[in-house]
Amino acid sequence: MIALQVNGKERKVETPVSLLAFVESLNIGKGRFAVAHNGVVLRKDELQNVTLQDGDAVEIVRAVGGG
Repeated sequence: MIALQVNGKERKVETPVSLLAFVESLNIGKGRFAVAHNGVVLRKDELQNVTLQDGDAVEIVRAVGGG
């Protein structure tokens, strides 16, 4: 079991998973969002190269339009 901090809350995954697969599992969609892994903001094309490890911190923010 892998324990993560996702947007400040503990979340567990059963097996090692890529950051891309994890984000896709959250059904965020194709909209605009940013992901930071252990404090480093990553480009979307970098997400597939990161395998989440026990204790990792992930922050995901979505762009919201308004006016």
